[in-house]
Amino acid sequence: MTHTLARRSARVLLLDSDDRLLLFRMRGLTPGESEWLTPGGGVKRGEKLAEAAARELWEETGLRTTAAVLGRPVAVTGGHADLGWKSGLFEDVFFLHRVVSHEVDTSRMETYESGSTTGHRWWPVAELATTAERVIPLRLAPLLTDLLAGRVPAEPVRLPWHH
Repeated sequence: MTHTLARRSARVLLLDSDDRLLLFRMRGLTPGESEWLTPGGGVKRGEKLAEAAARELWEETGLRTTAAVLGRPVAVTGGHADLGWKSGLFEDVFFLHRVVSHEVDTSRMETYESGSTTGHRWWPVAELATTAERVIPLRLAPLLTDLLAGRVPAEPVRLPWHH
């Protein structure tokens, strides 16, 4: 049985030379709540996943890379959600990208993105493993620990859905 996706997103696990992950703080669905998300967003019609991830990284952080440099996905998550603006089956596909450092430039974010983004931060993996804040995707710290140790999966790791 085939399911039609309501939305497919291409996202980037952006790590710096201090093994910190860039996350954006976004307003949650419930007033007063927030969640931390990786850079990335919706895949446009006809766009390949890695191309979408590279485009989104540029728009949201000012960092240019290519689909070829991003390579193949390292993780995927998905499930049903009702986000108000869209409802149905969602899928998020994650690529890994390393930089020495990067000064984040959010000036190319779309209006709705900049309107719901309340900040960004480079997170040490150890903090991700112990924070009480909502971080999406779930089980990110164990995945990053493996990736930083050079254990890149042959197939994308399936992470639990967060809704």
